[in-house]
Order: sequence, then structure tokens, then C-alpha cells
Amino acid sequence: MSQGRNKPRQWSWDEKAPSRERPMTTSDRTFEMAKRERIIREMTDDLDEELEMELDDARLDELLDETDTLNPTVDRKLYFRELLRLQGELVKLQDWVQSEKKKVVVLFEGRDSAGKGGVIKRITQRLNPRICRVAALPAPSERERTQWYFQRYVSHLPAGGEIVLFDRSWYNRAGVERVMGFCTDAEYQEFFQSVPEFERMLIRSGTSLIKYWFSITDDEQQFRFTMRIKDPLKQWKLSPMDVEARSRWEQYTKAKETMMEHTHLPDSPWWIVDAVDKKRARLNCISHLLSQLPYQEVARAPVVLPPRVRNPDYHRGPIPPEMYVPAKY
Repeated sequence: MSQGRNKPRQWSWDEKAPSRERPMTTSDRTFEMAKRERIIREMTDDLDEELEMELDDARLDELLDETDTLNPTVDRKLYFRELLRLQGELVKLQDWVQSEKKKVVVLFEGRDSAGKGGVIKRITQRLNPRICRVAALPAPSERERTQWYFQRYVSHLPAGGEIVLFDRSWYNRAGVERVMGFCTDAEYQEFFQSVPEFERMLIRSGTSLIKYWFSITDDEQQFRFTMRIKDPLKQWKLSPMDVEARSRWEQYTKAKETMMEHTHLPDSPWWIVDAVDKKRARLNCISHLLSQLPYQEVARAPVVLPPRVRNPDYHRGPIPPEMYVPAKY
């Protein structure tokens, strides 16, 4: 008997389901069950995102007791508790940045669907958008293409007391622009000459610069793209550029390796986030981000509400019924 008959079956998420013209084998059933479990886990993660927007400590156990039925890769109670704890630390970081007038820049890079946006959403979820903001720049305009390459990014850099999260950054030149042919070889080489000094200038000016690359496997990206295609609420996330990039996996890999070789610097190193498991990636990235900044808890003055002032001469007039939003729910 061939030894190959005992080896586990290899498959990918774009593989077609076994044909129904023949009886399903044990291997077919294993494939179908694993694929179904992975899809359910992905859908559960989407539901968890909605729960995260509503959770507070008092309701945590009750909610999880009602919903903890699926067995995701990270225990959901642990995930939510750690997420809330880390978000509490992010609030302390925000207070420290504002109090000490610090400037913080965090770059989030990686392949399409690698989970950058999910981590950014968890970081900003409970923070003041006037202090911590996201910079997600569109494709450059015709005018911007004639500017110094870094110019359009400079206008988004933080002032004292601010945090800016770049959802993709000036490293577009080393990635998508290189792979898709949007820059010349001369512009590409000039970028690698300029970016180390540009980043050193930021650091010398007192800016804390932290760079993350979110790493996923070929199979995981295929699966996430497929889920987006089939989900009407997520189809907007897939641009024609994303679809085109899917066929150029190896070119992006080569571009990433060249980028790391030239820009993994002592002053501004790259940090790789293993992002195949989205929940672990979120927790690991936020925890690491907090460890990179020497923040301290800032004492807050007690908030005391002033007494309500009532004017006996004031009478509230009636509001016309047609001004109210219809109460459909």
C-alpha cells in the first residue's frame, strides 16, 4: 500500500467542493467540515466586532455566557477582557501624550485584507478623535504627483499632544507603486535613499515612530477575499487594485523583502505582526504598541458638576411634531 494514502489532504480555500456525482469520502467530509468551521469562525468574528462596540465590564460575563458557543482560536472571554484592559491602557497613553505634548506616528502596512483596519479600529475605538486620528490617504492627485514625494504625508504628521495612525503610508512607493508600475525605477531608488533620512528627521524632531507590517499567508488572503466577495456588507473593501494585486502575490513578496532590507533601521525598525489569527494580531499589536512608549498614568482632577441654574422667567416653547424624526422602532 502506498504511504501517500495516509497523508493528510492538502487544500486551499479556493478549491471547489467535492463533486456530488460520487459518494463523499472521509477526506471530503473532513474538508467540508474544516471549511464550514472556518467560515463560521469568520462570521462569528464579524459579530464579535459589533459586540465590542457595546461591551462594558458590567455586561461582559452575561453577554459571553449567552454567546460563547463556537470555540474560536482565542477564548472569547480572554479576548474581550484583554481587549478592554488594553484599551484602558490606551486611554492612559492618550492622556500622557496630551499632557506631555508628545508626538506619535504609527505606520500600519501589509497586504490587502491583512487586518490593519481591524487593529486601527480597536485602537481608536475608545480614544478622543481629536487626539488620536487616522490618516488613510487616497491615490495622489495630478498635482500631488508633481510634489516632493513625502510632501502630502507631512501635512498629516502630528503636532504636540497628538497620535496619528497611518493606514498605509509613504511605504506605498516600495509596495503597490513598485509592483503596479506607478513609479519609475529612478523614483523607486530615490525613495530608498531618502526614507532613512526622512525618518531620522522625524525622530530628531521628537516624534516617536513605530512601523508595523501585518503578515498573512497566501491561503488566508484568498479566504478573506472570498468572504468579502460573498458578503454584501464587505464588498466595498475590495477595490479593482486589490483584485489585481491578488494575482501578483510573489511580486509583492519580493517588494516587501527589498523594502525590509533597505528600511529596517536601528532608529526605526519594522515590527512584524503575525495576522493570520485576527484576534491574536489585535491583542499582540496593541500590547506591543503600549510597550514602545514610556507613558505613565496622568492624575485627573475630580470632575464636579455645577448646580443647575434655573431661570423662573424661561418657558420652553412647544416643538412642532413634524420636526421629530419618525419613531419607526
